Amino acid sequence: MYVVGAGPNGLTAAVVLAMAGRRVHVLEAADTPGGGTRTKELIEPGTWHDVCSAIHPLGVASPALRDLPLGEHGLEWVYPDVEVAHVVDGAQAGLLYRDLDRTADGLGADGRAWRRALAPLVDAGFELVDSLLAPLSLPRHPVHLARYGLAGLQPATRWGRRFETDAASGLFAGLAAHAILPLSAPITTGYGLMLGMLGHLVGWPQPRGGSQRIADALVSLLEAHGGTVECGVTVTSLDELPPGATTVLDVTPRQILAMVGERLPARYAKRLGKYRYGPAVFKLDYVLSEPIPWAAAEARRAGTVHVGGALAEVARSEAEVAAGRHAEQPFLLVAQPTQFDPTRSATARHVAWMYCHVPNGSTVDMTERIEAQIERFAPGFRDTVVGRHTMGPAALEVYNANYIGGDIAAGAGDLRQFVARPVLGRHPWRTPLDGVYLCSAATPPGPGVHGMCGHHAAHTVLADGR
Repeated sequence: MYVVGAGPNGLTAAVVLAMAGRRVHVLEAADTPGGGTRTKELIEPGTWHDVCSAIHPLGVASPALRDLPLGEHGLEWVYPDVEVAHVVDGAQAGLLYRDLDRTADGLGADGRAWRRALAPLVDAGFELVDSLLAPLSLPRHPVHLARYGLAGLQPATRWGRRFETDAASGLFAGLAAHAILPLSAPITTGYGLMLGMLGHLVGWPQPRGGSQRIADALVSLLEAHGGTVECGVTVTSLDELPPGATTVLDVTPRQILAMVGERLPARYAKRLGKYRYGPAVFKLDYVLSEPIPWAAAEARRAGTVHVGGALAEVARSEAEVAAGRHAEQPFLLVAQPTQFDPTRSATARHVAWMYCHVPNGSTVDMTERIEAQIERFAPGFRDTVVGRHTMGPAALEVYNANYIGGDIAAGAGDLRQFVARPVLGRHPWRTPLDGVYLCSAATPPGPGVHGMCGHHAAHTVLADGR
C-alpha cells in the first residue's frame, strides 16, 4: 500500500494500516515528513520555529492520536501556565485556564455565563469530542451532540452577545475566529465552544522541541510496525505508482483532479471541481531578545495569545477578510513556545510565531499592520526584534502544496463544506476509483492536527478488505 503525503493525516493513516498488518510505504515531496507539523531553523542556527501549526489541543484530545503510544516514540507535551490569553485595550486580557472555575472567576461579571456555557461540554468530555470527530452516522451520544449543536450552529456574533465585558467577549471571539470565517456565519459558535471546551478538558499544549516531534513520533511508530517513509518524491500522477496498488492520498481536490482527473466519473470530478478554498494566512516568525512585553502581564504566562480586542473588533477584522479585503487592525494568533520550552532556543533568545487571515492568494505584505497591532497591546515589542521570517500565501503553498492560495485549512470550513467535504456521502474518504482513497484535511472532520482524516480513511480501507 502507498500513502502519498506525510502530513499528520497521511502518517496516521499509514500507522493504522501498518498496525493492522499491511505493508505501507509513504511518499513525501518535501525533504522531511510532517506537512503542517514541521519545525525548522528559519532565522538563525539554534532557534527552532514551527513552520505552520504550533499548539495542539486536538493532538491530545483526538482518539486517533491519544490512543497511539506516541510517548514511547519521543513525543512529550508541554503545558503553559495559561492556555489562552486574549488581550484587549486597557492592559486587560481574558484568560482561559485548564481549570474551568478559575477561568470563570477571572471573567468577573461574565463568569457565570462562561461556566453555564462550557460546563456541560466539559462534563461530556471525550464522549463529545469523539462524536464531533466521528463519521456521519447515528450519534452514540445524542444528548451531548444536541446540547452542543443548539448553540454551535449559531453565528458567533449572535451567541457572543451574552458576554458583557471586552475580556470575555474577546476570549470567545478569538476562539471562534479559528473557523477562518466571518463571525456572522453559522457554526462559528461551534468552533469557539469546541476550542474552549478542549482548553478546559485537555489544555492547549505544545510538543517539547516543536511540532516536528509529532511527525517524528508517528514515523517512529510506523517503522516499528514495518512501514517506511521516503522523502523527496513528488507524485504528480497515479501512473507513477505500481498498477493496482491501494493508494491513500493526503492531498486536496485540486491535486486529485490533476493526478487522476481523466479517470474519475464526470459527476464526481465536477463535484471536486466545485470544492472551495478559503482565506489564507500571512505568517511571521521572530527571534526576540526577550519575551513579548504584553501590557496585560497575565498574557506573558500564556502559550497562545489572541490579539484583537473585543468581539466587535474581531468580527470586523474577519468580515474584511471574507469580503476580499485586508484588515487595518487584523486579528492575530500568537504562539510563545520558548516561554515554556527552553529547548526551542540554544541562544537564550525567544521564539514567537504569529499570523493573521488574508484573502486567498493575497500578495499584500501585512508585516507593518501585524507589528502595529502587537505594539498596540505590547508597547516596546519592536525593540525586542532580533530577526524575522515572512511567509505570505504563495510561500505557504510552496511549503505545502495542500495550502492552496495560502489556505492552511485545505478548504473553506463553512456549513456547506463542513457537511460535504469534499463531497456529501457517508464515506467521503473513498473515491470512485478502485483502491484509491483520500485522507487530507479536505475530508471530514477537516483541519487540525488530530489525524482523524487519516484514521477514518485507513479504517475505510480496512473495511473494504484491501
